[in-house]
Amino acid sequence: MDNKSLSHTKWKCQYHIVFIPKYRKKQLYGQIKVDVREIISTLCKYKDVEIIAGAVCEDHAHLSVAIPPKISISSFMGYLKGKSTLMIYDRRPELQSKWNKAFWARGYYVETIGNITEDAVRKYINEQAEESRKEDARSTAF
Repeated sequence: MDNKSLSHTKWKCQYHIVFIPKYRKKQLYGQIKVDVREIISTLCKYKDVEIIAGAVCEDHAHLSVAIPPKISISSFMGYLKGKSTLMIYDRRPELQSKWNKAFWARGYYVETIGNITEDAVRKYINEQAEESRKEDARSTAF
């Protein structure tokens, strides 16, 4: 990925992010997986965040993203998890309980991509997605 620019800034701020549903429930499968992928993609476009690679697995989500330096990683994750929760519950109200309003767990894992290559992160995310597909196939087979 080439350096991007704002009016007075050249930048290349890339992150690998992993976040999980509340209590690490295995609920990201089937149509909800498609919905979450679409919602995350839409929200990233709203903030001009480029998704380099990503995977929604059964009990976690991986993103490799380029975030403009004017947005802090913590504010972006607050936005992403907060807005995606509202959008998920709009599409799937049955997932929301009256006592527990949170869909995502409070924390997340983030690392800058600099010491390793983009290809290594992309390969890792693809391996995680493949492993998740295998788990989905095993869980649906009788």
